[in-house]
Amino acid sequence: MQAKQVFKQMTPYTPGKQIEDVKKEYGLTKITKLASNENPFGYSPNVKELIPTIIDHLEIYPDGYATELRTSLAGKLQVNEKQLTFGCGSDEVVDLICRSYLEPGTNTVMATPTFPQYKHNAVIQGADIVEVPLVDGYHDLDRMLSKIDSQTKVVWLCSPNNPTGSLINREQLVTFLTNCPTDVMVVLDEAYYEYIESDNNPNSINLLDDYPNLVILRTFSKAYGLANLRVGYGVSSEEIATNLNITRGPFNTTSVSQIAARCALEDETFLVHTYEENLRNKHSFMKACSNLNLSYYDSEANFLFVKLPSSGDALFEYLLTKGFIVRSGEALGHPNGVRITIGSSEQMEELEQHLKEFLATL
Repeated sequence: MQAKQVFKQMTPYTPGKQIEDVKKEYGLTKITKLASNENPFGYSPNVKELIPTIIDHLEIYPDGYATELRTSLAGKLQVNEKQLTFGCGSDEVVDLICRSYLEPGTNTVMATPTFPQYKHNAVIQGADIVEVPLVDGYHDLDRMLSKIDSQTKVVWLCSPNNPTGSLINREQLVTFLTNCPTDVMVVLDEAYYEYIESDNNPNSINLLDDYPNLVILRTFSKAYGLANLRVGYGVSSEEIATNLNITRGPFNTTSVSQIAARCALEDETFLVHTYEENLRNKHSFMKACSNLNLSYYDSEANFLFVKLPSSGDALFEYLLTKGFIVRSGEALGHPNGVRITIGSSEQMEELEQHLKEFLATL
């Protein structure tokens, strides 16, 4: 049996180093993982209290429409319930878009480097990939517009961008949408939306009425801290949502994940705590990097991409021996740097000391 020919040129997704693997390999008992942009403050205590009470009736299929979560989320976002598409993480919604709109003979435009699943899923569907290099960590929006042609079906905008953290502000976004052909879908991936500093918030949801080709992706995996439960969503026109829901599997989010996500959505206190702690620790770490003569990209997310006078792999390997897991830039398509998730203040202070020691060895 033969799979698609394109599979011969592809490899499965390779996640970052896992905690237990590092413990075993280096003989360590304590590991600090700052590689996957998970929430170092955990998740809502209300969810933790709720989970034991909802592990029941596992023999019954979940609500395939995610009715209660859908109603709560639509109310919070002030959109119609039919505008929502839920996924097993927002990366599944990326896959749904590719399966619904891309095929051989079409192309899709994206930045580089950016979230790799756009390219991965588009390639599987046989679409041509048009990549436009970032400029100082930011999307080159004018050049991306110039690359759109009659075969372009989808343009991907990751904002804040992964792995640089750079934000497309509202003025830039509106200009791009205004100049983009209306028959080209613009996917705005806002996985890190809740971390955006309030003064810079693009308020993208209220652009949907004016730009029906816009699709916004968000997730409960990052700021809400529910990465293990896998709940993401897309917000779009009803027409696009209908197409995506035709492609979507009927039971792609579990009852436990739906109820937990709804509970997390209602806990504004935890979300504010996460936002404020991340902001404080991020700015403190930025100052520490500057003191070490290390430059970094502007970041509106819960991570910082730090540029290095060495390979990212070198610092990655060094930090592993100290019990810290970060993400090497070489693995992200951006050599000579590392992407570091912002942790607690104690974690970041310890990491700063290890950085000093590493730089002294160069």
